[in-house]
Amino acid sequence: MKTVSVHKQDDHSPMKSENLLEIKNLKTYYPVKGGFLKRTIGNVKAVDNISFEIKKGETLGLVGESGCGKSTAGRTILRLLKPTEGQILFNGKDITKVSGKSLREIRKDMQMVFQDPYASLNPMQMVGDIIAEPIYNFSKKSKDVLKQEVMDLLNKVGLSPDAYYKYAHEFSGGQRQRIGIARALALKPKLIIADEPVSALDVSVQSQVLNLLKDLQEEFNLTFLFIAHDLSVVKHMSDRIGVMYLGNMVEVADKEDLYAVPLHPYTQALISAIPSPDPRVKKERIILKGDVPSPINPPTGCRFHPRCPMAMEQCSKILPVLKEVKPSHRVACHLY
Repeated sequence: MKTVSVHKQDDHSPMKSENLLEIKNLKTYYPVKGGFLKRTIGNVKAVDNISFEIKKGETLGLVGESGCGKSTAGRTILRLLKPTEGQILFNGKDITKVSGKSLREIRKDMQMVFQDPYASLNPMQMVGDIIAEPIYNFSKKSKDVLKQEVMDLLNKVGLSPDAYYKYAHEFSGGQRQRIGIARALALKPKLIIADEPVSALDVSVQSQVLNLLKDLQEEFNLTFLFIAHDLSVVKHMSDRIGVMYLGNMVEVADKEDLYAVPLHPYTQALISAIPSPDPRVKKERIILKGDVPSPINPPTGCRFHPRCPMAMEQCSKILPVLKEVKPSHRVACHLY
């Protein structure tokens, strides 16, 4: 009788992660210079020790007040800004310190849609050249092939072929953002960071651009980090949502859970500010007292405690860590 040997998987063998992006204890500080010799006298702690992950094919929304560090986090992940500490794992590879040719290769898989469609497009280039530039930089395709790819992208984002020969100033804000989206798609990336992509657009145009992004995500199997301050927009776009306050991540949860049962007092205040479409429904608005503290000298302990209506003594002394309090729902608060 033959014996069949069974080879068990080594416990130390690498497992393929379902996460496309993992952020671990990320910090991004801006040095503050002062004095005659312009020495560093402090730091603006724009992003201060945040951790989260994004699964392949999902959209993580990132929300918070202006100045909370959302955009800095997005630009640091793309390595447009140098991280001070922490790790950025993209597709299982640590890209925190890569540079030169290695960083250039990674950039093909990570693209950005910027907030201002008026400032993010080169006014001296025709639209066809704007979209073709990233493809040209990474390939040696003929002019005819390149032009056809650009025409296909223009069609994908709902623009006519004659847009190829026009300049950015000839388009409306919504059309310019479509051009920016086409440029981001040119290299067939895996991850797109959309930094307030509709905040500069008219309300009537916002829904068109948002629906376009959702359609493109399904067609190209894209993963999104969607940064915004409008919680209604974020709910429409996202699968999960992370809430930031003064450089810290205070809550991460599935969108339905977060909106139905927000746990952190800051998240509760944000969601209470969302207007109801039904005028007969009365909502109790949570008004936060005081101003957002300076990121140069943030409060000790929980960053939110000076404005929190439920603050306790330990909140001013101990910084709470983000921990799971129920399935797929993490919060950084001493109440839990």
